[in-house]
Amino acid sequence: MRINVIKIGGNVVENEPMLQEFAKDFAAVEGAKVLVHGGGVMASGLQKRLGMEPIMVEGRRVTDAQTLEIVTMVYAGWCSKHITASLQKNGCNAIGLCGADGKIIQATRRPPVKMTLASGLSQDKEVREIDYGYVGDIAPEGINARLLESFIEQGITPVLCAITYDGRGNLLNTNADTIASSVAESLAKAGHDTILTYCFEKDGVLYDKDDPDSIIPEITPRIYDGLKVEKRVADGMIPKLDNAFKALENGVSRVIIKNAGNIGNSTGTTVKL
Repeated sequence: MRINVIKIGGNVVENEPMLQEFAKDFAAVEGAKVLVHGGGVMASGLQKRLGMEPIMVEGRRVTDAQTLEIVTMVYAGWCSKHITASLQKNGCNAIGLCGADGKIIQATRRPPVKMTLASGLSQDKEVREIDYGYVGDIAPEGINARLLESFIEQGITPVLCAITYDGRGNLLNTNADTIASSVAESLAKAGHDTILTYCFEKDGVLYDKDDPDSIIPEITPRIYDGLKVEKRVADGMIPKLDNAFKALENGVSRVIIKNAGNIGNSTGTTVKL
């Protein structure tokens, strides 16, 4: 079976007209599909309104106990149910889930890691230990592919948010790009022809972030290394591309990065090994 795993970012979820247009286009995608959504822009906004400063390291959110409560309310609450309701309006029978629902995505809490990061405003680098807090990493067997298949077989589209669980009563915050690639890999391993599409507010990966027409049509590992050296990609695009290559290495047939308004055409950036 061909299955489309499509992920939308927080900037799309935050923009109501864009989200509604995406929901209509997604509902029109034929065949089996799974939707994975972020919500980081909305979560960061709520943190700031509550007097908290979001902490991001290379596009990934440091999640203490209070931040975990906020992202769970945003991702598994408002975002999940609003997206699901929007899909239902467009004739797509969907079910919004977090990782703990039906044991669908199990993760392990990430241990502190040493990273080489820029020091202050200078170009100097220093090795620092980063404790991401309640952030989850997904093991290869952490995706309940059979449950996803059962929903699809019943004509129900799973809508997955970025909240996972550890099997011991704890919720964890997992990067939504990672969830999308892990879901796609798991379905590919189960024998499906799986296509992974990352949708966000730009038309693809841009060579110049200030030039919307500078779309890079194809990215290979060699091109990616050059883009990182030139600092053409950073922040949230790094985990997106890292996960794209990992998905291809683990059996996913195709990975595309494109504008959320273009899921019905062949535009965007194709990632290849």
